[in-house]
Amino acid sequence: MDYLIAFLVGGAICAGVQILMDVTKLLPGRIMVLLLCIGCILSAVGIYQPFADWAGAGATVPLSGFGNTLFQAVKKAVDEEGFIGLFKGGLQGAAVGISGALLFGYFAAILFRSRMKKS
Repeated sequence: MDYLIAFLVGGAICAGVQILMDVTKLLPGRIMVLLLCIGCILSAVGIYQPFADWAGAGATVPLSGFGNTLFQAVKKAVDEEGFIGLFKGGLQGAAVGISGALLFGYFAAILFRSRMKKS
């Protein structure tokens, strides 16, 4: 049942983003920033974490889940270290995900040879 809930929630988030891309003239980068900010705001209000606990990967994998992760890490760092936590918290909380993305991207670049498309 957990897989079904994660699939439906993640699919609903992705479908919502696709509709937003089709209906508006927003560029994909702006939509990504919007998702990140929505995740942070819903986390600050206290809504996103219970939602993520219920939906599992369906709510934590999209960019709104990354916003939730950043907010939770900054909140924890500010509680522990004060003002400097504003700068350290986001980096500490997202370090594993960012490092993984960089490493996998590097390995993909080594394993596969990229080339331009022929038009």
